[in-house]
Amino acid sequence: MKVKRRKFTAVFKAQVIIDALKERESLTELSKRYDVHPSMISKWKQEFIDRSAEIFDNQPTEMDFEAEREKLFAKIG
Repeated sequence: MKVKRRKFTAVFKAQVIIDALKERESLTELSKRYDVHPSMISKWKQEFIDRSAEIFDNQPTEMDFEAEREKLFAKIG
């Protein structure tokens, strides 16, 4: 019998990581509550910490909107 791999949504991962960052419960307690292995929670938490700056760095500027607007107007004619 083939076992299917579980896929977690981004919303679910975010909720788990928010609870992990609060540190009100241990990883063991969180893993029981969410039915996820503690090492997976640690991996998600580290990935979030490493990549959290990207959320603020990738904000489009007004010039990006203007450039996109010019491209679209050029296509329209």
